[in-house]
Parts: sequence; C-alpha cells; structure tokens
Amino acid sequence: MSDVAAVPSTVEKIALAEQLVADSIATATGKLVLTNSFQAEDMVLLHMVQRHLADIPVVFLDTGYHFAEVYEYRDRMASEWRMNLTSLQPEITVAEQESQFGILNQSDPGKCCGIRKVKPLFAALEAYDVWFTGLRREQAKSRAALKEIDDFTLPSGRSIRKLSPLTEWNARDVWTYAMEHDVPLLSLYDKGYTSIGCEPCTTLPLDPNDPRSGRWGGQKLECGIHISPASDASESH
Repeated sequence: MSDVAAVPSTVEKIALAEQLVADSIATATGKLVLTNSFQAEDMVLLHMVQRHLADIPVVFLDTGYHFAEVYEYRDRMASEWRMNLTSLQPEITVAEQESQFGILNQSDPGKCCGIRKVKPLFAALEAYDVWFTGLRREQAKSRAALKEIDDFTLPSGRSIRKLSPLTEWNARDVWTYAMEHDVPLLSLYDKGYTSIGCEPCTTLPLDPNDPRSGRWGGQKLECGIHISPASDASESH
C-alpha cells in the first residue's frame, strides 16, 4: 500500500473550497471583506462567495498605476456582478508622489507598494474581522507556507481571520472553474500575462515556469500586503 497521499482532483479541490467558503460565512462573527485585484483567482473566489453573501464588501487597491484594461474590466464586472465595491486610493496621488519622491516604481518599488497598497489596505482592514483572499501556494515561493485559515496581525496589533480557500489550487483549477461557471476573465491573459499588477511593474513572464516572474523585474516577490507586519519579513502582490 502506497504511503503517498493522493493528489485531490480539480473537482475535489473546488468542492473543498466551496465548503470552506460556505462554512466560513455561516459561522463568521463580525464583518467580512474580500480583496480583489481582478485577476482570475480573485474573480473565481468572489463568484463563490457571492453565492452565499451577495453584498460582501469588495476592496480594490487603486494605485493609479493599473493597466487601462484592468480599470475597464473592473468597472464592467462591478456593474454586471453588482459588487459592493470600494476602490481604495492612497493618501497622495500619483502626481504628488512623483513630485515628492520621483519615479518610485523604478528607484524603490518597495516604498511605492508601501504607499500605494500596503498602508491604505491595512488601514481599511481595521474595520473588518474576516478577510477573504484568492492566494494560492503555486503562485510564488514566498507563498509556499500559505494556510487556508490563518490569523493576520495588523500594524495596530489587532488580529483578523484570513481565509484563502484556493490555497491548494493550481492555474488549471482556476481556469476550469472560470470556464465551468462562465466567469469572464481579464483580457490581459490573452496577451500572455500570467500575473498582473501595476502596469510599470508588470511584464510578460520572464520565466515560463514562474507565473510571477514578470512582476517587479524579478526584484522582489511580494508587495507586502500579504506579509503580517508583526513578522520579521524583508520582502515587500
């Protein structure tokens, strides 16, 4: 008898994720939120969640640097899916930031992410108790230890529950679910992009085996929003 555990099928992984979503919403105490970059994983997860909680607050980090295609898709899908959407903006505009610091996405991308993504999101999360994300372990080496259910500590010291129901999914699972449920996907995938962030920091993948290799020119793996401020982490989505 083999000691190797069988790898769950796509059907099994979808069923497990759907059950986690349903159970989490049914038993949640406090306010729930879902962050949405409008990439495939987040749209698949939102599709699952909306079946149980149609008006869940959805937060999009509007850095001011996104592709035009992302803004068009965001607006179209927000309308079609009747999202309870908040487009969260930083304290300073792109013009103000570039006037004060220069082109940070070139000189100091970690600081740029900190100003335009990390700080506004962590401030917004203070109002919530349960946070849904579309993260998957397969996406990057920095996510290898990702848990489906975890506690996340904000800079204030407050802890919230972080749920990542697609943790074990691969890209094929995501695309299978999207096709089966007619979830429209961002047009940039058709151009060969595999991980999509701000336009100045996103290229086609540099390594065909690494979907996030087109992010930040390989300088870093994360923007910082998925690294607990309480942890000793030097990497700054």
